[in-house]
Amino acid sequence: MSEPYDLIIIGSGPAGYVAAIRAAQLGLKTAIVEREHLGGICLNWGCIPTKALLRSAEIYRLAKAGMEFGLTGQLGFDLHRIIARSREIAMRLNEGVGFLIKKNKIDLIWGQARILASGEISVGVSSKSAILPQAAPPKNTKGLGRYRATNIIIATGARPRILNGVEPDGHLIWTYFDALKPSRLPKSLLIIGAGAIGVEFASFYQTLGVAVTLVEAAAQILPTEDQEIACLMQKALEKQGVIIKLESRVSKIDKETESIRATVESAQGLFETIDFERALSAVGVVANVEDLGLEELGVNLAQGVIQTNGAGQTNISGLYAIGDVAGGPMLAHKAAHEGVICVDMIAGIAREPLDKMKIPGCVYAYPQVASVGLSEDKAKKLGIDIRVGRFPYRANGKALALGEVEGLVKTIFNATSGALIGAHLIGAEATELIHGFLIAMNLETTEQELMETVFPHPTLSETMLESVYDAFDRAVHI
Repeated sequence: MSEPYDLIIIGSGPAGYVAAIRAAQLGLKTAIVEREHLGGICLNWGCIPTKALLRSAEIYRLAKAGMEFGLTGQLGFDLHRIIARSREIAMRLNEGVGFLIKKNKIDLIWGQARILASGEISVGVSSKSAILPQAAPPKNTKGLGRYRATNIIIATGARPRILNGVEPDGHLIWTYFDALKPSRLPKSLLIIGAGAIGVEFASFYQTLGVAVTLVEAAAQILPTEDQEIACLMQKALEKQGVIIKLESRVSKIDKETESIRATVESAQGLFETIDFERALSAVGVVANVEDLGLEELGVNLAQGVIQTNGAGQTNISGLYAIGDVAGGPMLAHKAAHEGVICVDMIAGIAREPLDKMKIPGCVYAYPQVASVGLSEDKAKKLGIDIRVGRFPYRANGKALALGEVEGLVKTIFNATSGALIGAHLIGAEATELIHGFLIAMNLETTEQELMETVFPHPTLSETMLESVYDAFDRAVHI
């Protein structure tokens, strides 16, 4: 057994590798244990490669609209090149994480970790094969064996949730892993689940000409979003050709050689049988809490995730959990920020727990959706006296110039204090605009301070200012 570390982190996703870098910056002797691929699901099979695919779809959509912009010419696409570009970007970032680990003198231990006792782990051969192995393992890579550390952080992430009767087989029934690398485009695709993952893949495949049907158990798509925004997104997808079935579930799937037959049950108990070439199960994720020795240690688990005190501390001294494995929202940016807070606390730096009301949610479909804080319905249910502002993209000069007139910025203020308590956007570059509202909320900016801020013209960001104006009956351009 080697000399003890100050910190061992199990998992190298956005939570794990960011926490490790922060620990190294603070002078802690740090190691990461990784069983599959540096960067975790987000970097290799989630956030980054999906955005690369969606970018290809976006360019194709814009090119098809070329006549509107005065452009002419023939148009087509190469699916294999689209997929290859996505994988190349993932590989580049995977290698980048390896470089950062080496640069910060963090030891890397390849294998499957198991916590033996407080402050001690074993690392054995992983049952998982490295999907994106290092081209050349860094010199700071350690071998299998036992390791000690004053502190251990679990950052093992999550994996796709599997529904009974809809078990993915990699051929006819996909997880998002399979949807990221199809060998060919199916003519029709059933997507089960209309959360962010389902909606993004619906947008991608429909843009490339696949007939997509979305089935969602909730009463709206994007169930965590503001209802008004979700309704606008539904209308946009349906306009593009996506068929959406709400308050419905897939009760049965029968497989043929190259197709499936799905039985869809509505809220009224009616059954419909529909044929598709492929199905994608996009019903969320579950935390990776198995095979870590948590039960033997007595670690508190609830609803499938590790319970912490808000700063990553579990009920076991010296043992922490961050990212998806510690519960929602299961987002990469939440995981990374949580990792920094946790490491700071370990190093004795006083930090406030992460405020989950100030974590943005983003959907990178067409159109984009972004939000932070309370929805209008949630604020009303909490009994808050609110003022709501709305400003449509079609009244914005830059949106008109871009040809992106479908969109809305919605702001929610506490009518008594003037505090911004929610912001919800749908439209072009919504995911890039949301940070402005985040900064305002974090600085406890009031409506008056926002209205005194000069926004550049012509920009999409002017929709944000106008939405604030509208909440206080001062809108200029509507």
